[in-house]
Amino acid sequence: MSAVEDRLAELGLQLPEVAVPLAAYVPALRDGNLVFTSGQLPVVGGQLQATGKVGAEVTQEEAAKLAEICALNAIAAVKTVIGDLDQVTQVVKVVGFVASDPAFTGQPAVINGASELFGKAFGERGAHARSAVGVAVLPLDAPVEVEITVSVR
Repeated sequence: MSAVEDRLAELGLQLPEVAVPLAAYVPALRDGNLVFTSGQLPVVGGQLQATGKVGAEVTQEEAAKLAEICALNAIAAVKTVIGDLDQVTQVVKVVGFVASDPAFTGQPAVINGASELFGKAFGERGAHARSAVGVAVLPLDAPVEVEITVSVR
């Protein structure tokens, strides 16, 4: 087990099985020293944890927890490509998509759920550039989706 997984275990978290892709793509792909994940939904045990728009059917606080689940799924996807998460030298970029009610403007606070998990899991290597984007709808009517890029040894 990696130090990253040890830190996650201290938080009461463990890496899930990587979700089966919904279409023609792979969960993560390595190109040189970078690993790119596909968008990860808040799926636990094969089940989407919530549906709907943030600011309507889903609260900002609930959505932040869902973003944390997405982040955990993204870390799991990275592990499938590199094996040992201690090979991650930096979480470079996080892109978070928030299916938003038209009046909702708290997308950054929602994606903090993912960003904070990367910091807890990777320490200083978890600091990253980020985009938090409000969108009309996401696959399966998920409230949140997160993708990451990490550099590796």
